Amino acid sequence: MSEKPYNEPRLALNRIYTRTGDAGETALVSGERVPKDDLRIECYGTVDELNSFIGLACQTAAELAPAAPAVGELCEILLRLQHELFNLGSILATMPEKIMPRQPRITEREISMLEAEIDRCTATLPALRSFVLPGGSRLNAELHVCRTVCRRAERLAVGLAREGGVDPLSVRYLNRLSDALFVYSRWANHLLGVPEVLWQPNRAASARR
Repeated sequence: MSEKPYNEPRLALNRIYTRTGDAGETALVSGERVPKDDLRIECYGTVDELNSFIGLACQTAAELAPAAPAVGELCEILLRLQHELFNLGSILATMPEKIMPRQPRITEREISMLEAEIDRCTATLPALRSFVLPGGSRLNAELHVCRTVCRRAERLAVGLAREGGVDPLSVRYLNRLSDALFVYSRWANHLLGVPEVLWQPNRAASARR
C-alpha cells in the first residue's frame, strides 16, 4: 500500500480550556498569535461553521436512508466533504510560507470530484424553469443553509486571497462546493420523491388582492 499523502493528526486534547485566548487572541497552526477577529480566523471559523451544518445534513440523510436507500450515497458524499473541509481549515489556519509538505490541504482532485458529482447529479434532475426556494424536505433546506454559509466562507477567502494569504485552490474549492451544495439540495428532493419549491413572485403580499 502506498504511503498516505498527508500526516495523520498527532493531538492530545486532554484539556479543553487553556485561558490563553482570554485577551482576545488565538494561535494559528503555524504558531503566530493573532486577534480572534482577524480575517484569517473569520475565514476558517466560517469553514468550521459550514462543517457543522454539513454534519447536520449528513445526520438527516443517514436517518432518511433506511426508508430511502438512495439517500445513503448523499450521506457518504457529505461525510467526505466534512473531512475535506477540515483539511481546508488546516491550510487556512497556517501562514502560507509555513505550510508543511505533508500538511492536509485542498488539491485539484477535490475540485474535480465536485465537478464530476455536479454533472452526474444534474443529469438526473429536471431543467429549472424558475429559481428554487429552500424546502420540500428538511434535508433540502439544511443543504441550502450549507450553501449560503459556503458562499460566506468563499467571500472571506476571496478577501484573504487579495492579501496573498491563501492558496487560490482554496477559493476555487469553496466556489465549486457552493455550486455542488445547490445541486445536492435539488438531488435530495429528487431522491426523496419530493417536489421542489419554485419561486413565484406573485405569491408576495404586494401581489395579492
